[in-house]
Amino acid sequence: MAERSRGARRRLLLLLLLAGSAASPAEEGGGRREAGGGEHGEEAARHHDSSYGTFASEFYDLRYLSEEVMIYSDYTGYPFPTAPPVDPFAKIRVDDCGKTKGCFRYGKPGCNAETCDYFLSYRRIGADVEFELSADTDGWVAVGFSSDKKMGGDDVMACVHDDNGRVRIQHFYNVGQWAKEIQRNPARDEEGVFENNRVTCRFKRPVYVPREETIVDLHLSWYYLFAWGPAIQGSITRHDIDSPPVSERVVSIYKYEDIFMPSAAYQTFSSPFCLLLIVALTFYLLMGTP
Repeated sequence: MAERSRGARRRLLLLLLLAGSAASPAEEGGGRREAGGGEHGEEAARHHDSSYGTFASEFYDLRYLSEEVMIYSDYTGYPFPTAPPVDPFAKIRVDDCGKTKGCFRYGKPGCNAETCDYFLSYRRIGADVEFELSADTDGWVAVGFSSDKKMGGDDVMACVHDDNGRVRIQHFYNVGQWAKEIQRNPARDEEGVFENNRVTCRFKRPVYVPREETIVDLHLSWYYLFAWGPAIQGSITRHDIDSPPVSERVVSIYKYEDIFMPSAAYQTFSSPFCLLLIVALTFYLLMGTP
């Protein structure tokens, strides 16, 4: 490495010598200027000297910098370090649920955005609402905004996993039990990923929108419809379960809650009748038969 540095210095000295020797033609030109007595000769000589000095400086800078890169690479065996890659999709934080954003979880008690059957979060960011959706599916996950608890006449935002591996955010309008795609899409800042057999996405949409049937104003409260299911060639099909979960009451984007809804597998044991039956059987077993 020291030898290379000395070599770079020798090249610099050579360039300086060349610059000094190149000044002789300018001096000769100066003699001619004295004979001619004109100012144009002096200006031309100054331009020549300045141009050559700039060229020599740039040439040295380029050669010297490239030499340093070569020295670093040869010495370490690695090229110059580069910036680390940026995470294309930041994981959904559930610690913020009920604090800085509202969340709905459907599935096993205690599940999070990576283990729930369905997960949704919302939070206000200026004039927008940011939504995060995730579901245990390889097709699509969606949220609908409804004036009642039934499908039909609903504004729907869906994240769809297509055949190219991308997750696209699409806008639909429920006509009865059928979802019609609407070309006008209010979503922005879209991002999504398909990993571990889950579709996960994040997007924003305005709180206020021009009055239109297929897009609702989110500053008003709506029932939230939660749905997910398979997709065929990037097109959504019927949802996975016959009766998708619905929020128990209308949701306000100005109120952050962390709401858990047990899936069908856990609803059986949480119903009052089943709890009463379990207590009766336990009492019977403890007391014994007469």
